Parts: sequence; C-alpha cells; structure tokens
Amino acid sequence: MKLRLPIVFAVTFAVSSAFFGSSAKPETLTRDEAKNVVLQWNNAALEAIRATRTNGQVSSRALAILNTGMYDAWAAYDPKAVSTMLGDTLQRPKYEITLDNKNKAMSYAAYQTLVDLFPSETPRFDQLMTNLGYDPTDTSTDVKTPSGIGNVSAETLLEFRRRDGSNQLGDLNPGAYSDYTGYTPVNTPTTINDPDRWQPQLIPDGQGGFTEQKFSNPHWGLVVPFALTSGSQFRPAPPTKTIAANPEGYRQQAQQVLDASANLTPEQKALAEYWSGNIPGATAGIWNVFAQFVSQRDNHTLDDDIKMFFALTNGLSDALIATWDAKAAYDSVRPVTAIRYLFDDQQVLAWGGPNRGTQLIDGGDWQPYLPTAPHPEYVAAQSSLSTAGAYILKKFTGSDAFGYCVTKPAGSSTVENGPANDITFCWNTFSEAAEQGSLSRLYAGWHFEDGLEAGKRLGRQVGVAVWKKSQSYILRKPPRKHVINQ
Repeated sequence: MKLRLPIVFAVTFAVSSAFFGSSAKPETLTRDEAKNVVLQWNNAALEAIRATRTNGQVSSRALAILNTGMYDAWAAYDPKAVSTMLGDTLQRPKYEITLDNKNKAMSYAAYQTLVDLFPSETPRFDQLMTNLGYDPTDTSTDVKTPSGIGNVSAETLLEFRRRDGSNQLGDLNPGAYSDYTGYTPVNTPTTINDPDRWQPQLIPDGQGGFTEQKFSNPHWGLVVPFALTSGSQFRPAPPTKTIAANPEGYRQQAQQVLDASANLTPEQKALAEYWSGNIPGATAGIWNVFAQFVSQRDNHTLDDDIKMFFALTNGLSDALIATWDAKAAYDSVRPVTAIRYLFDDQQVLAWGGPNRGTQLIDGGDWQPYLPTAPHPEYVAAQSSLSTAGAYILKKFTGSDAFGYCVTKPAGSSTVENGPANDITFCWNTFSEAAEQGSLSRLYAGWHFEDGLEAGKRLGRQVGVAVWKKSQSYILRKPPRKHVINQ
C-alpha cells in the first residue's frame, strides 16, 4: 500500500444543547423540575463534563459515582434501601425521614463527589449549593445530620473509587486517568503492519498540521465495575471476519460500510450527528437526558429518580468497562483502515466529503462521515451502552414505551450544509432508540455490523446484571424477601 496522508475535511463539532431541538426540552430544567435535586445535580455534572471536555469513559464513571453517592446518602432515609458502601449503618429513625433531609443529604453527597471529580468546576457546584440554601463549606462528618450523612457517604465512596483502576489520581502512571498497561498500537498512521488491528489516525491540529490519535484509556476494561465480577466477565468471542481467517468476510463487511456511505440520506447523517456529539458525556450523557425526560413524563418523585439514575448510570458505566475490555483484548481494525487497505488505487462509490455527495473516489482516500473515534472497533460502545440503558429503563418503568422526539433544525449540520429541512426523530420505545443509536455508528462509518451486534449482546448481559445488583441494594431491608425478575 502506498504511503498516503489522509485527506482532511474541515469538520468542527460544537457540543451544545442547542445542537438539536426537542419538544420535551429535557436539557433545561423548568421551575418545577428544579425542585428535584437529582435532576439538578445530574445537569450540573453534564455542564461540568461539557466545560472540561471530558471523554466518554471518564464521563460515564463520573455520572455513576455522582448518582451512587446520592443514592448512598438517600438510603439512610429509606426504610428498605442500604448503602453500597456502608450498608444500613447510617439508617435514620422514621421521624427523620423527610424530603428536606433527603434533599440536603443527597446534595452534600453530590457536591463532594463532583468537586472531587471536577475540581476546576467547583464554583459551579458552589453556586448550586448556595441556590439550594446549603453551605458548601460545611464538611461535617456527624452522621446524625443530613450534611454529615452526605459528606461521609461521598467520601467513603470516593475513597473506594480512587483505587478502582481508573487511575484518577495518576498514581498508577503519571497523569490523571492515563494508561498504565503499556499499550502500543501495532500499526502507525502511515503504515499498516496488520490489517486486522487498530490503526491510529492523523487528526488536524487546527494549525495546518496533524496529531496522532492515541487509544483513549486502553486500561478502562480494568476499572472495577459496579455489578460485574470484572470487565471481562461477559467478554464476547473474538471477531471472525478477519483477513487472516476469513478474507471474504473481511471484504464483505468493509463493502457494507462503503455501501452505507454511498447511500447516506439526510436523515441518516442527522442521526449519526445526534448520537456522536450533541450532549456532553457521549452515550452515557444521552441516556442521562433520556432518563430526565422519563422523570418529567412520569411525574417522578425524588425517590423515583434516585432509584432510576442509580441503576441507569451504573449500567452505562459497567457497559463501557466491559466494552473497553473487549476493545483492548481484540484491538480490532476500524472500517477506515480496512477500506483504505482493501480499495487503495481502486475506484469506489462513496460519500465524497462535505457538500460533495456520492462520488467515485480512490478507496485509499475514503473518509467516514464523522472522524473515527480513537479506539478499536470491536465491540461498539454505542450498541452496548444503549442496549444496557434501554433494558434498565424498561425494567424501571415496567414498559418499553418511550415517546421521545428530537428535531435537528434545517441548516444545523456540523459537517456540511444542511439539512434542507427540519428532521425530527421520534422513538416510541427505548428499544427503538437503542437500535437507532447502534445504526448511527454504521452511518458514521465507524463500525462493522458484527461489532454492533456483539455490542448489543454485551449490553443486554450487563443490563441484566446491573439491574439485579441495583435492586439488591434498593430492596435490601428486610433481606432476601424480594425476588428480582429478569
């Protein structure tokens, strides 16, 4: 294969809640919703993720820690639930189980977790505490008080999570969340040594040059999960359509991505963009917003929301850990590498770049509709997280019904001029949303079908495990008297 620098398309991504409009407007709290501290603190976390440009791995963990901390504080004021860290040792008497005490304890837990995870955003969290009528400097550890319960719950959880394999403190290798596994790619951006393995791409640096992609957090499969025994518990079988074992299958899966590229519709492009950058926190952030919609739709109480967000965010985090285990284990090739390798110096029909439509191009110059994410292909995180998220929301609500609509305004594409008209997506069920999220990665040019399907299977397994585990905490007292149906 001849040495070739990639053709660079001028594509910028603005992470903005205004990127898509929604009839439900779940991204912005209304006056009534502002009474629910679960929603307020989750929105504060999403705003911090946006401001710090935190990646999907770290974001999913942060959202899980936030909601677990709030759950642990809330559990002290619930007659059945127990803390994930401290059991029922903080349980308060019945006469103290009030909404005010729950709000206060949960807010202190949320504040302490977020300040630890996003220290640069402390002024944002201070302001929310002040708006709620709480003193952010109150560091009481008196567990007979709501603030003490919140502070102790948060610190106990944080102490555990600082040693969970994420390398948050940079004590396993210098740099917060940096890799400590010694991962080195087999391929370079300009040389394919093994066409079955991941190849880092060259990304424009905005100054006329390029920077080399780095595998984003290759150690993430080693992070301690919430419900799984390890990130590898449900590791899928390896991909079978490799050039070494099945060259025809390898070519067919690459051709499928090329065919999708050549036939992209405005709706498919809009879908790819929605699931790839609209909301901070990547896929975990999107499902967080979906849960906020469910909260509004179903008129949730505070108790409803903490139970839902506790289960959901841990499901998304565990799904990502399991996904990263597979990505690191198999180090699988992305479509961008396979297509260029197979079709270099051949004319192929494909999307030709922003505002160029479908053209005959040299296969060695092929570009996906969206720049490929910096990690291996197998399995698809979008598929695993969305399937896990859909499963947990179905279990929590008792139904697959969703009813969420989102509109991409005309002319709002971040890739090219368009769309010509408003495009509205409505997902009647959680399952439909998860399926569309998965398909969006084919349209983006990021994944093969097998990676998407394996991600779905993995997400289902994770969702079942996390739902069981979360309910074992929520329904713990009296012990062993509740049967959790899958």
